Order: sequence, then C-alpha cells, then structure tokens
Amino acid sequence: MVMKYLLDTNILIDIHAGKMFLGVKEGHYSYSIISEIELLSWPNIKPLQEQELRYLLGHFQRVELDASVRDASIHLRRQHRLKLPDAVIAASALVHDAILLTNDQRLLTIPNVRAHSVEIKQ
Repeated sequence: MVMKYLLDTNILIDIHAGKMFLGVKEGHYSYSIISEIELLSWPNIKPLQEQELRYLLGHFQRVELDASVRDASIHLRRQHRLKLPDAVIAASALVHDAILLTNDQRLLTIPNVRAHSVEIKQ
C-alpha cells in the first residue's frame, strides 16, 4: 500500500532551502493550494525564486479547496481555533487521508489529523 503524505508549507520551505530530511519514506506526496499561495505571495519574491518554487511544486500533486476540504476547514477552525491557512492544510490532509508532514507544533496536536514531524539533518 502506497502511503499518502501532505507537505505543510514549512516543509516545502525547508525543501526549497536544500535541507535534508531523515526518515522520509516513499509514497504519494501532495500539498495544499494554501501552501502554494503562501509560497508564491512572499513580498519581494524574485523571478528566479518563483520559478524554483513552481518547479518544486510541480513534483507534487496539488490538493484543491473543494467543498469537503472547505467543510472540514470550518470544523477544524471552530473546534481548535486554528488560523485559516493551518485549518485548510490540516483539513486537506484529513479529507484526503494523508499524513500531514509538518514541524508546526500546533498542527501536530490536532486530534484526528495524522500529523508527523520531520527530522532535519543539520
């Protein structure tokens, strides 16, 4: 069985920065459209940085904001007082039965969201 993973924005930033991760497994990797918006809307982003980020994102499947993700986001935001982007990212993992890879301590504690931290090689 192929495992499904959803990469949080902080993990995508680390990948873009060239950081190495320990214990990463084979599987199907995706990201939330919210992460794409967060990455590509950095103030003063340079054209080369944008090109690199788009190239990076092209290696993973994008999870769109559909009705099921919207409804789960609303529920998570109400129940756990999450910021909107965090709620959408967590809901995307939940709805698509993916393990959320994140180093955001808040997201690691949300009940029913399978979230794992990622160890970074220093």
